[in-house]
Amino acid sequence: MVGKHTASPERYERGTRSYTMSHIRGKDTTIEVLVRSYLFRRGLRFRKNDKRYPGHPDVVLPKYHAIVFVNGCFWHMHEGCSKHAMPKSNVEFWSTKLLRNHDRDVRQHAELRAAGWRVIVVWECELAKAVRDERLARLYDEIVASTTADGTVDARGDVQGDAQIVTQDAAQDDDAQDDAQNVVQDEFARETGKTAAIDARNTRIGNGNERRTRGAAPRGDEPA
Repeated sequence: MVGKHTASPERYERGTRSYTMSHIRGKDTTIEVLVRSYLFRRGLRFRKNDKRYPGHPDVVLPKYHAIVFVNGCFWHMHEGCSKHAMPKSNVEFWSTKLLRNHDRDVRQHAELRAAGWRVIVVWECELAKAVRDERLARLYDEIVASTTADGTVDARGDVQGDAQIVTQDAAQDDDAQDDAQNVVQDEFARETGKTAAIDARNTRIGNGNERRTRGAAPRGDEPA
């Protein structure tokens, strides 16, 4: 008999700050999924949480040489934001932790910019329902800002972006792009199959007519 799976006991008492913090996800948060879904609907293809870059960026767009971080205002100390307020209890612990997060962000963003990436930060408060649409539209414009008037990518974005894509692990290729390519291939195969079937049918009809023509004597040669 298979035993029932039992949940591991909670480390912290429900309702405490520690309990709340322990249940916050490190990736694929609601705001991250919101941003990625929007960019995907706008036709952009990207990689997420790529561990090869400082900070494991939430969105990496090699074609545009742009990187997007979707930051929670509390955890990343969004200055001037009402969502960022230092807890009144255990102040020393939280001050050390949050300042360490902030300093790490500054260092990692500097490293990415030094490597030629454009770093874009989207804050949690900017994704509130009242201002979300405007911020997401602006984010799209920021990402494609390296394109020219005719829609082509400028020299730096094209060369470096293509090189970055080539070096990506094949296992991380965008699934949606693969699906689209498969649809095109399947459609081509169906059309090719239809054409081959029509050609084969026409060939059979032509051969049959030829055999009937050779087997029948001309009417003028029929015996009286």
